[in-house]
Amino acid sequence: MERLKVLLKGEIMNMRRIMPRLAIVAALSVSLAGCDYYSMLMARKNFKEGNGLYTQAEYERAAHAYELTVANSAAFEAAPELKVAYFYLGNSYDQMYRPSRRGEPENDVLLEKAVENYRLASEQIVDNPDMQRLSMEYLVATYGPDKLNNPGAAEPIIRRMIEINPNEVDNHVALARLYEDAGQAEEAESILRRVVSLQPNDPSVYLQLAAFFNRQEMFEETIAALRNRARIEPDNPEAYYTLATYFWEKAFRDFRLNDEEQAGFVAEGIVAVDQALQLKDDYHEAMTYKNILLRMQANATTNKSAQDALIAEADELRTRAEELRLEQQERAVAAAAAASSGG
Repeated sequence: MERLKVLLKGEIMNMRRIMPRLAIVAALSVSLAGCDYYSMLMARKNFKEGNGLYTQAEYERAAHAYELTVANSAAFEAAPELKVAYFYLGNSYDQMYRPSRRGEPENDVLLEKAVENYRLASEQIVDNPDMQRLSMEYLVATYGPDKLNNPGAAEPIIRRMIEINPNEVDNHVALARLYEDAGQAEEAESILRRVVSLQPNDPSVYLQLAAFFNRQEMFEETIAALRNRARIEPDNPEAYYTLATYFWEKAFRDFRLNDEEQAGFVAEGIVAVDQALQLKDDYHEAMTYKNILLRMQANATTNKSAQDALIAEADELRTRAEELRLEQQERAVAAAAAASSGG
């Protein structure tokens, strides 16, 4: 028993020595917790202030508020959603940058800060896929020809975007455009064709492919891509209208064509525009193109009665197209007025 008393007395003495230390630790813990909470409150306050200034295009003052937000990194543990401040900070600097003043140190440093914060946003914002993607898109844009003009730096970012979301068509298209702008058209085409194999039923893929072939002056491939687009969405009048515009452009602008070839493209254009009008009989843009194509057809014929008939039909279409355009314009103005008045 005496031994137990001695042991108990020893424990009590130890407790007396330990208690002040525990009290200090506890006080420090409360103090630190309080600091973290205060940091979070201040970060939220600065972020809110930055957002208000950002929406008013007060980018310099917004950047200052966002700088205070991200400087308080301890707050991110309690409020990780505040990490989007990196994106808005980067974009504030980006908005202040002026491409026309490239080479001026004070201006160039703004773009450097934009790049750094877009990069941090893309790395830190892992729980918000939309904002992470947006950060990477803007980061890629800073390496574009009107800013840093560094496609080599943009490529790994785009490839990372593809890795994160391999089914996102725009990412593949961005990579293809990067190679195209660098003069590597074959690699660009290869990427776009891979996109077609990934998304064979996505009409936007064929539109991108058509645009690429058109820039490369590959008319037959352009038309083939547009026909595939129309095949996928046969009830979309715009698909046929787009085909008609390309046929018109080929017939009108390619001076290498002989009369027979030009007439063939004009006829193809009329077939396509008629398909558009069958699906949408008030399609005034399609009527305008058919009017032009009919006039080209009239110019190519030597038969006076046929020529007069074609011109009469073209005149009728032109008049009707203008009537429809004005009607649609009036409806749009009325709808805007009703919306602004709350009615």
